[in-house]
Amino acid sequence: MAATGVQDMRYKAISIKTELPGPNAKKLIEQDYQFVSHSYTRDYAMVAKRGDGVFVEDADGNVFLDFSSGIAVCSTGHCHPKVVEAIKTQAETLIHMSGTDFYYEPQIDLAREMSKIVPIEGKVMSFFGNSGAEAIEAAIKIARNKRRRPRMMAFIGAFHGRTMGALSLNGSKIRHHENFHPLLPGVIHAPYAYCKRCPYGAKYPGCNLECVDFIKKTLFTKMVSPEDLSCIVMEAVQGEGGYVVPPVEFMKEMRKLTKEHGIVMVIDEVQSGMGRTGKMFAIEHFNIKPDVIAIAKGIASGLPLSITCANSETMDWKPGAHASTFGGNPVACAAALATIDLLKKEILKNVKTVGAHLKAKLESIAEKYDFIGDVRGLGLMLGMEIVDGKKSFNPNAELRDKVIHKAFEKGVLLLGCGPNTLRFAPPLTITKEHADMMCDVLVKVFDSVKK
Repeated sequence: MAATGVQDMRYKAISIKTELPGPNAKKLIEQDYQFVSHSYTRDYAMVAKRGDGVFVEDADGNVFLDFSSGIAVCSTGHCHPKVVEAIKTQAETLIHMSGTDFYYEPQIDLAREMSKIVPIEGKVMSFFGNSGAEAIEAAIKIARNKRRRPRMMAFIGAFHGRTMGALSLNGSKIRHHENFHPLLPGVIHAPYAYCKRCPYGAKYPGCNLECVDFIKKTLFTKMVSPEDLSCIVMEAVQGEGGYVVPPVEFMKEMRKLTKEHGIVMVIDEVQSGMGRTGKMFAIEHFNIKPDVIAIAKGIASGLPLSITCANSETMDWKPGAHASTFGGNPVACAAALATIDLLKKEILKNVKTVGAHLKAKLESIAEKYDFIGDVRGLGLMLGMEIVDGKKSFNPNAELRDKVIHKAFEKGVLLLGCGPNTLRFAPPLTITKEHADMMCDVLVKVFDSVKK
């Protein structure tokens, strides 16, 4: 096994053997259309059959380099042998017993481990669910239970999930809200510190943090009393909003604001957590400790698991106040413990090294194309904004989508985020060689769309 934690892989390179989609994939897509909800968003016709490390094979034997990792979920790569072994061992021992009504060792072990690694002040407690949206729903209830206040604040550009409470906090796409009102009442949205597209027309760092000033002097005096806010929910790095990294000062000022008014600070680390940014949690880059952290996606290397962590003073609720039949399933907990062990021993260092290498390569590529407006991100949570031109900086969603489709045709799996950003969220086990392989394909795609 390599130092990055990557197993000796079945696949070594991209291999496209058929037209895309191939004949087997076409048949499966036709069946999917008949029987599966049309609410799912499929960007292109990828029918996955087998995953191994950083590669995915489709139903026709085509092999793709995966720079999506199942939307930043397969943190240790596809089917990492240590994770697979942990799953097998636990599945042969105890698959389910419901942590709502019973005790079992894997859940207790994982809660103890989370108390060691989560950057929260005081004694850390964990609530277990199955998805990022569930982690946010739990955070909402924790904050309301603690503060007994009716209102909440979230941010424009935010994505927190699609269940009704989490959905009410979203501020990234109208489609998420369309036809589902009324949502949870009492939510107010503020502009996020997206400095490249500052809504106030200011330029960082000489802006005096207009975004924070707006909250203090406008929202808190004209729209909502801070004494009515139970929580402020925010992503340490906005995911669906476009992989936006805010200034350190912005996050520090938001923490001061929550402490000043007794507001629970909830940090959504569903996508940015579990080593994605080169630290176990993205909030560590800002050197602050929130009251609550919502965790999912990469926590169990592909198994459904979420954890809402809070200090014991904040997570102060009575038995029955919240629960989950499947949350903290023994098999998922075993996968999470193996994932954390791999992250600590091998993978976090790799994220920093390969992330820096990939970002430098992307920045070098960006200099050659006028339609690349920005390269940003931390670790292996990187975004490339596609625009009409560097001077106009107008978003070009159509070109971004064209790039994604052409990359698929050439054997690289990419996704978008925000209205016009390419998302690079590969397994955290990729090597520099994998990064170079992806960049070589990307250059070919860019050259083809430039003509």
